[in-house]
Amino acid sequence: MKLILASNNKNKLREFREILEPMGYEVLSQSEAGADIEAEENGTTFAENAYIKAKAIYDILGLPVISDDSGLVVDALDGAPGIYSARYAEEGKRCARVLSEMEGVPDEKRTARFVCSICYIDARGEKHICEGTCEGKIGYEKRGTNGFGYDPIFMYGESSFAEISAEEKNRVSHRSAALQRFKELIENS
Repeated sequence: MKLILASNNKNKLREFREILEPMGYEVLSQSEAGADIEAEENGTTFAENAYIKAKAIYDILGLPVISDDSGLVVDALDGAPGIYSARYAEEGKRCARVLSEMEGVPDEKRTARFVCSICYIDARGEKHICEGTCEGKIGYEKRGTNGFGYDPIFMYGESSFAEISAEEKNRVSHRSAALQRFKELIENS
């Protein structure tokens, strides 16, 4: 089955392909499918933003579309960066901002999670939302070279997301959990 990913983000596209292709899905980016737009993410939740992106692509192509909105939720920062994760600071400075804001916060209060809301619009135009989370903590420094975004400061056990392999991350991540729920949804439809 072909799915259009409502994104041109190379890292997200790679993760979606790594997780969905073994399940039998061919994943195309929106530009590969011929929809080169940027939807305005003005929702107030991850689910709303995922729907906004999926609906914009579905309205153009009329094909099954999958999108996600995901981010880092830090308890000590009252849920920030949250839905603003991609806009929390300029590229390359997001981790530094979170680390700076977490200075002096003790280990037991550094709890955080990655959250992923996936919106799937099927061939009939019906919307389905699947969510996943991955619990962890904010580290004290950037660690590792794998991954992207906040991965170097998000501690999953003793390792940051940027220190574990892509295979392990794809088994335990928020996106993986949401995509497993998506797979169950599709299989039960």
